[in-house]
Amino acid sequence: MSKYLLEVGVEELPYVIIPTFISQLQTSFKNLLTNSNIKYTDINVMATPRRLAVIIDGLTEKQDDEEKVVKGPIKNVAYDENGNLTKAGEGFLKKNGLEAKDAYLQDNYLYAKVLVKGKLTEDVLKENVSNLILKLQGSHFMRWADHSEKFSRPIRWIVSILDNKPVNIQIIDVKSSNITRGHRFSEQNIVINHPDEYVEKLKKAHVYVNQDERKDLIIKLAHEEAEKIGAEPYYTEDLLEEVTYLCEYPKAVVCYFDEKYLELPEEVPITVMAHHQRYFALKKDGKLTNQFITITNFIGDDFENIKAGNLRVVRARLDDGVFFFKEDLKKPLEAYVEGLKGMTFQKGLGTVYDKTQRLITLSEMIAKELNADVEKAKRCALLCKADLVTNLVYEFTELQGFIGADYAKHANEDEEVCIGIKEHYFPINAESELAKTKTGQVVGIADKLDTVCAVFAAGKKPTGSSDPLGVRRAALGIIKTVISNNLKLNLENLITETIKRLPVQSDCAKDVYEFFNQRLSIYLTDNYKKDVIESCISVKNPLIDLTDFMKRLNAVSKLNSKAFLESANRIIKILKTDVNEEVKSDLFKDESESMLFEQIGKISSENISDYDKYIAEITDLTPYIEKFFENVLVMDNDEKIKTNRLSMLTKLKNLYENVADFSKLQ
Repeated sequence: MSKYLLEVGVEELPYVIIPTFISQLQTSFKNLLTNSNIKYTDINVMATPRRLAVIIDGLTEKQDDEEKVVKGPIKNVAYDENGNLTKAGEGFLKKNGLEAKDAYLQDNYLYAKVLVKGKLTEDVLKENVSNLILKLQGSHFMRWADHSEKFSRPIRWIVSILDNKPVNIQIIDVKSSNITRGHRFSEQNIVINHPDEYVEKLKKAHVYVNQDERKDLIIKLAHEEAEKIGAEPYYTEDLLEEVTYLCEYPKAVVCYFDEKYLELPEEVPITVMAHHQRYFALKKDGKLTNQFITITNFIGDDFENIKAGNLRVVRARLDDGVFFFKEDLKKPLEAYVEGLKGMTFQKGLGTVYDKTQRLITLSEMIAKELNADVEKAKRCALLCKADLVTNLVYEFTELQGFIGADYAKHANEDEEVCIGIKEHYFPINAESELAKTKTGQVVGIADKLDTVCAVFAAGKKPTGSSDPLGVRRAALGIIKTVISNNLKLNLENLITETIKRLPVQSDCAKDVYEFFNQRLSIYLTDNYKKDVIESCISVKNPLIDLTDFMKRLNAVSKLNSKAFLESANRIIKILKTDVNEEVKSDLFKDESESMLFEQIGKISSENISDYDKYIAEITDLTPYIEKFFENVLVMDNDEKIKTNRLSMLTKLKNLYENVADFSKLQ
């Protein structure tokens, strides 16, 4: 078994594109080897800002030889009247490197078996690797020098070896060798004699090429430096990933800023450090300190210049924050609401002030339905967008909601209103927390509903490549908020009411329902089977009551009765259309009919609260249904008897459809 190493050395790549390249390379090499019938045991893709590397282990020497049957011309074309090969027949054999004895007739056609010799793995790599690299996709690709080909950044060197042998390839104008380069300020022209040497030789040249190892090292170094001052590093997964792809040789350096900046709302220095400078904030006992960690791509131990440079940068940003903060607090948050009249929500959909007025109305409706505090919800809805016209949010847009909450506190607003202003944006992303206060939940649902419906009403519904105003995230945020907090809310009605209040009138309610149900289905597929989800969605719009839908879904997902499903499916297949006539016992001709009808009558489908119990009850009908089908013919010649039996089966089908369409279960 062999091992192959490919390294493409480049000028510094944008960090955001590197994870995409890793994924694409993994898929491309897997497809190449699978389609080429070359066996392997593992593909490991690694990357830093200056290199993309692929190590493939367990490679076979060559493709397996393959015997193929090839079809030639029809008999009367391949042979003449004397049974000799014609020029067409001889041409077929010559083309495939065969002799007359290798050919045979079958189904009136000339056939032959051809042994296709497998290519060497080395040759397959030579022929394909260059194309795989140039087929990588991403934004902001560029040309350099006088080349017509594009890539994310100029390619500077290539390593391509199979065990200890070169696999010669060329990408644009760069030819491969077995020589790589270390960190910019470390050893260069490092000879790689075998792929097994690659990772360790680069470490000696101050490059941690494996991104997972680099990430673990960053976490370790950050915690070690933080522990020295009794603090904890604060960072998100997104920030950690970003920093991982910004360096090859991480070093953690503790820096500081003046304590006066801690007077700012905590989110301001954290945002400046994380979003603008890629620093890790440091906290003690849950409170922000005036110290932070920067991860440098540095060789050495003299960090004084690094500390001084970072201090200058962060101080300038925080000085701006202090100025804007003081200016903003010269008037209460409510005074900024008027400024929303000058801020467009979306073209044709009015201003953010108009949206705010809609949110007040919607929040009142939702609060009443949830028995929440109506006045708090309305107050929160009025103020929730006001910070968008403040100086601080204009400068640091990531802080919307957080700054509004802080300014509301300074204006002595109710505590739950303040928290709701921040929480109405939750969840901010897939991993983000949900709103905990009722007010935050109410206003958050109202805001997201208004946004989703506005996008659909304007004819801008999301496509595979676009998601205007993040409506996918907004819909999922509503779904998660309702389900996680067991909110008894009729989203179907709320969608209709929301659309009515938009400045653009549109008949888009059906599209919005379908969109929400698609997002619901996708959200639930990690924990439930797709057919179970579809069976529950198809009988009743889940948006009428998502909490009830989840109860149904959980109950159906536990169902394990083949006999029950067979009976349910048989009934559904027989009933082409429902027959909703009164079932008359005097038309029964067999005891099984009366027994089944009696059992149906014992089941109450009004206000079902326990779906496990309800499913158990309708499952208990199975032996009576089986007896019914054994003893009677539903499609009786007597039209009255036939209708009576179909009416009884319709009652059964209606009992099933209180839960799910069981015909969709596999």
